[in-house]
Amino acid sequence: MASEGKIVEHPKKAFGWAARDSTGVLSPFNFFRRETGEKDVAFKVLYCGICHSDLHMSKNEWYNTMYPFVPGHELVGVVTEVGSKVEKFKVGDKVGVGYVIDSCRSCQNCDDNLENYCPKYTVTCGAKYRDGTITYGGYSDSMVADEHFVIRIPDNLPLEVAGPLLCAGVTVYSPLKYFGLDKPGLHIGVVGLGGLGHMAVKFAKAFGAHVTVISTSPNKENEALDHLGADSFIISRDPNQMQAAIGTLDGIIDTVSAGHALLPMIGLLKTNGKLVMLGVIVKPLELPEYALLAGRKLIAGSTVGGIKETQEMIDFAAKHDVKPDIEIVPIDYVNTAMERLAKADVRYRFVIDIGNTLKESS
Repeated sequence: MASEGKIVEHPKKAFGWAARDSTGVLSPFNFFRRETGEKDVAFKVLYCGICHSDLHMSKNEWYNTMYPFVPGHELVGVVTEVGSKVEKFKVGDKVGVGYVIDSCRSCQNCDDNLENYCPKYTVTCGAKYRDGTITYGGYSDSMVADEHFVIRIPDNLPLEVAGPLLCAGVTVYSPLKYFGLDKPGLHIGVVGLGGLGHMAVKFAKAFGAHVTVISTSPNKENEALDHLGADSFIISRDPNQMQAAIGTLDGIIDTVSAGHALLPMIGLLKTNGKLVMLGVIVKPLELPEYALLAGRKLIAGSTVGGIKETQEMIDFAAKHDVKPDIEIVPIDYVNTAMERLAKADVRYRFVIDIGNTLKESS
């Protein structure tokens, strides 16, 4: 632990891309990572997904960014070194790190394998680590993490698709499991068809559900039905379609981050139905209380997942061939990718080919 007022200086050279200010523009950045401790796993980063929160943080849109900021919490690669007390991994293993890279390890949430809800959890990029240093993410050539927070990537899951599962994948998997929406034959709605939404469709289908995509965009119908395998499609702005679907859904996974009315979504739920919110919406939404009372319905929230659940999710994804739709880009395309992401111009997740392109920019 760093002494008060003194920041630990790490010895291992690392290289990545960082934003220096709220313009969010990323450029090459030399920095340092810590030595591999006795419980640490060091690995060479080969791929890193681009999450929408990377864009928010790069531009300081949540007003808590510490610069220079190296984004990336969907990183995967190959182990290069393990500490003397590491038990779960060895050199050469395929591994990854998701949104959470540390937690207090002693609170009730940590005891319950819910590190993502620990009051003192540390995110993988842009947070202050327990030694006083700033965490740098996966838009970089290497990572060092305590083995507890490292995820094993199954051999039959391609590394390039594994990264987005560590964030978008577990973010939808966790509420489907926790709220009992993972049972075959259930009718599940998915609001929004983006990075999270398309993963919600795929996991719900893998659980054996009948899946309905609910969208404001009529042009996404063929994509939802023909490409992603959803069973039905509702245009939320069409009152006739919404009326026809009232009371038909056991649960809804709402992935939309923009403000929208909840009452129509609640109306689609059966008695005892559950509406789970995943999108981060700045302006408070109106809560239509009577609509909940009338059907003993539930509105809940959820975010990513604990380490045990993340491992469970990625093993399930490998077994059932659940993969995100990705577009692989070189590191020097990252600023353009961020611009496209802001316009929702991606199907459905960007993944940076760190292993083959980062060194070319150094």
